[in-house]
Amino acid sequence: MPRRNTPQEVPDDFEEHILDTDIRQEMESSFLEYAYSVIYSRALPDARDGLKPVQRRILYTMNDMRLFPDRGHVKSARVVGEVMGRLHPHGDGAIYDALVRMAQPWAMRVPMVDGHGNFGSPDDSPAAMRYTECRMAPPAVAMTASIDEDTVDWKPNYDSREREPVVLPAALPNLVVNGTTGIAVGMATNMAPHNLVEVVQALRHLIVHPGTDVDGLMRFIPGPDLPTGGKIIGLDGIRDAYVSGRGSFRMRATARVEAVGRRKGIVVTELPYAVGLEKIVERIKVLVQGKKLQGIADVKDLTDMTHGTRLVIEVKNGFVPEAILEQLYKLTPMEESFGINNVCLVDGQPRTLGLKELLEVFLGHRYDVVRRRTQYRRDKKAERLHLVDGLLIALVDIDEVIQVIRTSDDAATARERLMSVFDLSEAQTNYILEMQLRRLTRFSRIELEKEQETLRREIEELEAILADEALLKKVVSDELAEVAKTYGTPRRTVLLESAGTTVTAAAAPLEVADDPCFAFLSSSGLLARTSSSEPVGEGGGRANHDVVVSAVPTTARGEVGLLTSRGRLVKVSVLDLPALPASANDPNLQGGFPLSELVSLEPGERALALSRLASDGPGLALGTRSGVVKRVNPEVLGKDEWEVIRLDDGDEVVGAAELATGTETLCFITSDAQLLHFGADAVRPQGRSGGGIAGVRVTGGERVVWFGVLEAGAENVVVTASGSSTALPGTEAGAVKVTPFAEYPGKGRATGGVRSHRFLKGEDTLVTAWAGDAPARAAAASGAPVELPEATGKRDGSGLPGSQAIAAVAGPVGARLARFGADEGVQG
Repeated sequence: MPRRNTPQEVPDDFEEHILDTDIRQEMESSFLEYAYSVIYSRALPDARDGLKPVQRRILYTMNDMRLFPDRGHVKSARVVGEVMGRLHPHGDGAIYDALVRMAQPWAMRVPMVDGHGNFGSPDDSPAAMRYTECRMAPPAVAMTASIDEDTVDWKPNYDSREREPVVLPAALPNLVVNGTTGIAVGMATNMAPHNLVEVVQALRHLIVHPGTDVDGLMRFIPGPDLPTGGKIIGLDGIRDAYVSGRGSFRMRATARVEAVGRRKGIVVTELPYAVGLEKIVERIKVLVQGKKLQGIADVKDLTDMTHGTRLVIEVKNGFVPEAILEQLYKLTPMEESFGINNVCLVDGQPRTLGLKELLEVFLGHRYDVVRRRTQYRRDKKAERLHLVDGLLIALVDIDEVIQVIRTSDDAATARERLMSVFDLSEAQTNYILEMQLRRLTRFSRIELEKEQETLRREIEELEAILADEALLKKVVSDELAEVAKTYGTPRRTVLLESAGTTVTAAAAPLEVADDPCFAFLSSSGLLARTSSSEPVGEGGGRANHDVVVSAVPTTARGEVGLLTSRGRLVKVSVLDLPALPASANDPNLQGGFPLSELVSLEPGERALALSRLASDGPGLALGTRSGVVKRVNPEVLGKDEWEVIRLDDGDEVVGAAELATGTETLCFITSDAQLLHFGADAVRPQGRSGGGIAGVRVTGGERVVWFGVLEAGAENVVVTASGSSTALPGTEAGAVKVTPFAEYPGKGRATGGVRSHRFLKGEDTLVTAWAGDAPARAAAASGAPVELPEATGKRDGSGLPGSQAIAAVAGPVGARLARFGADEGVQG
């Protein structure tokens, strides 16, 4: 039911009084009161300890609760409740936010709170204060050290029931080291963090040389040192801030280009100050979706506790990672600007200070703290010395002292008689009366005399500090050096005068240019390309890797064909192949990609050779296990793969090569050591569905070991390696023979050829054969180089015993590429 309101009766003597107030005057006074409260009690730090009121109250409360680093953590809610109830009559959310910030290592260069639990991340908020725990970090102990020695002024709290410090003693320069940020009414502050060791060095230099200018201080403090590391680009704005208190600089993430799987990737390990990974990832996604940023394949956040910050940005094949990185700096928060505005409270007034003024204010505060601490300790020791002196007087005539006390009617009478008889002060007399009888020993007197001597010496030292300003400064300097030694850490941020040469379209285009290059295939199935159009030379010794069995000229954005033993021609994008630098020797393909990452091969299928995908020219020459030869008409289909020969059951392609002129020599070598060669013009070109024609006659049980194409007029040699058909492949070295190719006469197609190798005892087959340009290169199954014997003139001779089994043989790749470039051009 609605409640019935009963109107109150107005008393007879009631007199109405209405006060008219100007609304403008009321708003001005109220706003000024609010602005004063925000400026002095909330947003701006004190230049002496670098703390806002809420931060100072948190540290003071934790010190009062004795939450030291060697004690256990307590619930954050307990600390927040103590601060709010005793000193800070505001919401618990604001207090907890301030506590959390002082515990975050990415927000504070030297954290003041040791947090335990989820204190958030640059992108995520922390857990509630009932779940987290905290205690003082070691630097916070230095901030509150000697606070109970009358080193700072005190003021009443909000209800005048307790006292709180106006400022903390602050043994370390917190404002310059940790920086601050805050928005007041009509003003704001934004100060950059610095390295503690560098700041202390500058302070100690300023103590000795008070006339030092900003340039002299920048020898020690070259620039900010951000908690998140990264890079700072451009130092002119920093100097402006150090001179006037206002300036700006650019922060840049630390990133490098790495191989990420089959692609190149940009790995970000350090971020600009106050920038989170999620902010960068979200910005990249928006730019990619809006077609403003191209070349990004994927973005992965792999940050963890072990490796720290790690953002992997995969770059699509065909794009230059360095150019992508430059765009990321330009379009995303990976590069941000930091505006310095050194506004803080000095003697209760907001002021904008340069670097030297900030350091001078801190030093003035430390001089005052050390002076007051020294006076306090001197007074305490003098008070103790006064008591010790009186006790020693009493111990000299202890019997008389006892007699005086025993004959006195009460304690007051005893006190008066002792003061008059022994000329003692009231404090000394009270101390004697309260003394325990066990102190009346000879050993106690010796201890007191030692303590008296120690106290006199310490009082002299303290009085010397108070009397000598230079000695006082030395104490401050030594304490700062100890602070730097205890809490200092190495610099994290790299300072750069400039970003260097900007990667532009002229310097490095966004996409990889379609420049001429060469594609390689090794005997172990590795694919790679050169980084330039220059072919590799013939060079000297070969590196420890498998030999290059096929190489074709192409372009960086082109495609090549990979011919397999099943007669398939598979398209391969050259951009997917890693670029190797051109070398004076044979290329080392250890950095190449395995075939399995680019092409799906069936069980038992092998990659044989690379081919240019051309619609004109002499085409390809193929040889099969059963002795079939085929010339394939040039044909490029709009497919990823197609067959180039029709194979009979049980047959497979054993060799393939691209013809340059159509006048080359085709050569077969069979397992029973028969060699046959004839001109390529003896084979009529066929379409891709053709099955080929007879090439070499193979007897029952034998097979073709090698098929290839030889250039006319070159110094060709024949390499054959014999072994046993019953032995496991690669288990015995067998015999190796190298013969000049000119020793073998040509025969007609579909004949058996001539004998090329005489088997020794225990040998019945050729395990490896090859013919081509001399000198030939060989590799074992392990990839190690194998030395070949000198070429002999015996066509039908036996081989020399080999040191290890040969897995692959190839000729000088550079010479072959040079002829390709001269005859056909490297544009492909």
